[in-house]
Amino acid sequence: MNKSASAWIHGMIGVTIFSGSLPATRVAITGFDPVFLTAARAAIAGLLGIALLVFLRARRPKMKDLASLTVVALGVVVGFPLFSAFALESITAARSLVFVGLLPLATAFFGVLRAGERPKPLFWCFTILGSLCVVAFALTQHAEGTLRGDLLMLAAIITCGYGYAEGGRLARDFAGWQVISWALALSLPVMLGLSVAWRPATWQGIQSAAWLGLIYVSVFSMLVGFFFWYHGLARGGIASVGQLQLLQPFLGLMLAALILHEHVDWTMILPTAGVVICVAAARRFA
Repeated sequence: MNKSASAWIHGMIGVTIFSGSLPATRVAITGFDPVFLTAARAAIAGLLGIALLVFLRARRPKMKDLASLTVVALGVVVGFPLFSAFALESITAARSLVFVGLLPLATAFFGVLRAGERPKPLFWCFTILGSLCVVAFALTQHAEGTLRGDLLMLAAIITCGYGYAEGGRLARDFAGWQVISWALALSLPVMLGLSVAWRPATWQGIQSAAWLGLIYVSVFSMLVGFFFWYHGLARGGIASVGQLQLLQPFLGLMLAALILHEHVDWTMILPTAGVVICVAAARRFA
């Protein structure tokens, strides 16, 4: 398997894992405060990440890498989980698809700024067109929203895009699992403290669905998904592989239909086809 194909396969696995993040967060906040959820998912993932670093004897990052790892932590460990959790208190998961459609643009933008990538002009055309396909589809779902929720989701996308780009740049020197594990390790003391301070007054009455949501976002969204995602970004290009995020909303809907037996309207076929074409074209001109 060549390097490009491997990068895109890893990226696709990462996106598939991330596609369940927002629905799982939506379920988890029915039983947990957004601050506790953000801190607890990072603390759980951080403990697992440190165990991996010790067990596999990972090399320590250099001093010059600490600033970048801090950016990764602020973006994907704190920023996106916290902002999106607060947003999902006042908007639906379907509404959040509008903003997820902008994530590839944010990732590509920061990839240019931080990683020195220079996609061709046609790349940006197909990236914008793909984002518009996702946004248009999301808006047809008649999902309710609020200004507060929309602004919080916008902040989540900006911080996430920055964290993705910075992590992808670091993963050129570190393995993807090491990047996210070190970022989680840096944030662990703060996140453990916040978990204790914001813990629920009582654990009784918290539904099993909320616990399952917490487990998913802690183990998969916060840790395992990044193993594949950062590897894909580092090997295939941040701007290029980042376009796979355009498929995330549709993958989320398909997973909901497959696992939760939710109805998926046939009208998603056309925008999905449009997004697939845009992703393929963006890859060609990246």
